[in-house]
Amino acid sequence: FATGPRQDNGVFYEIRFYDIKPSRMKEFLELLSQHVHIRVAHSELVGFWTAELGAMNKVVHIWKYDNFAHRTAVRTALANDKDWQGKFLSPALACVEKQHNEVAYLVPWCQLGKPPKEGGVYEWVTFQMKPGGPALWGEAFRAAISTHLNTGYTKLIGVFHTEYGLLNTVHVVWWNENADSRASGRHKAHEDARVVAAVRESVRFLESQQNMLLVPVPCSPLK
Repeated sequence: FATGPRQDNGVFYEIRFYDIKPSRMKEFLELLSQHVHIRVAHSELVGFWTAELGAMNKVVHIWKYDNFAHRTAVRTALANDKDWQGKFLSPALACVEKQHNEVAYLVPWCQLGKPPKEGGVYEWVTFQMKPGGPALWGEAFRAAISTHLNTGYTKLIGVFHTEYGLLNTVHVVWWNENADSRASGRHKAHEDARVVAAVRESVRFLESQQNMLLVPVPCSPLK
């Protein structure tokens, strides 16, 4: 679950969660729109979203790195990039109330997906699993994800397993055409015996679960 070619080749994803001061969200997003090109010149942005439901005044963004040396080089370059420091970072930090980051790998059985079209919504589901790691709960968790996929109502974007941050955490990112199609699909899934059985097995290993409905910002590669 957490080993295999995707981890062995060094590629990982840094997931960042920022809580923005309510009165300064508009300012933060304007700064991002104006200056994100400076940041993406240094490393690859996977996606950037604002929370619509499940959290307020929060942004979530994912950055891809080849390995830890790559990230170190990028962070050093950003610290010395006067445009980034002066035009974005200094004014943007005044808008930020709290920051949190995690390092995660894509699970070996999942490739990073793309939505079939632009304009949808993303559901970000965080599962806190029981201590013991994938050797304990990996098989049941994968089965639960697969049964949801088989219903066909949603599109899987990625499954990320934390390496730094709160351990035994799995983030699953789904795409739906809109919030109503997601709600309709979930209702049908709850009546699907295959889904019910798989979820009943996986929740034996679950400590907690939280989800957010996210909307991509205009500069997000995943739209």
